Amino acid sequence: MSKTRQAEQIRSAKGFIAALDQSGGSTPKALRLYGVEEDAYSGEAEMFDMIHAMRARIASSPAFTGDRIIGAILFEMTMDRVMDGKPSAQYLWEERGVVPFLKVDKGLADETDGVQMMKPIPDLDALLDRANDKGIFGTKMRSVINAAAPSGIKAVVAQQFEVGGQILDKGLVPIIEPEVTISIADKAEAEDLLLAEIKAQLDALPEGRDVMLKLTLPETANLYKPLVDHPRVLRVVALSGGYSRDEANSRLSQNTGMIASFSRALTEGLSAGQSDAAFNATLDATVQSIYDASVAG
Repeated sequence: MSKTRQAEQIRSAKGFIAALDQSGGSTPKALRLYGVEEDAYSGEAEMFDMIHAMRARIASSPAFTGDRIIGAILFEMTMDRVMDGKPSAQYLWEERGVVPFLKVDKGLADETDGVQMMKPIPDLDALLDRANDKGIFGTKMRSVINAAAPSGIKAVVAQQFEVGGQILDKGLVPIIEPEVTISIADKAEAEDLLLAEIKAQLDALPEGRDVMLKLTLPETANLYKPLVDHPRVLRVVALSGGYSRDEANSRLSQNTGMIASFSRALTEGLSAGQSDAAFNATLDATVQSIYDASVAG
């Protein structure tokens, strides 16, 4: 029954999805922004302990509940750890009312044809089985588009939907994330190509094979509205992609039906040195601003 309730929450509840899935490569930067310099830890194990402590502090804050945050994306190591004595995914759903997702990609391949495909994901089936056992609802995987290259964008989207099919076969909902780099000169052209390729893949999906999409905030407001309205799409969420939180919120509020799935923009302003009162107040204001932008459209 919980998956039915979770699906209904993701499909129709007001709010946004928190991205707490910084991986090994992005963890040092995330910690620096949190006020933890690299000389504060020794080696990868301590680094991951510190980022987990940050995530657990966020997840246990009074501001972090299903009233405004309908889901959260976790890093694999976070899924395997505990929060307040419970496995992380179980804690999020049972104690916070937040639907848990898992980042499953293993990073990006080198750029070819204007894009970065996903690296192979070895043992994906085994990971998905573990995710199911731990109460995960869905998954997320990221590719990157660096140019309006038709063949490259076609390949990225095809790979995303191919792996998404494997995830659907395991009873999990894939978040398909072909990110468009915000700084490229032909961003709008790349987004037009991306829209066409995603729509073609969605149109080919049979009934009952529903996916989610995580997309860069577009140059043209409501460009992705046809995807928001597509019967095979559970929800369309937006990544902040390097925009400041204020700009990301402003852009998001102009896109009807899209909701946030921010990472860096969510943790902006939080610091390890803050008192719990200051930390919770900062997070509460951030959550409210992202929530407001998510429901504004």
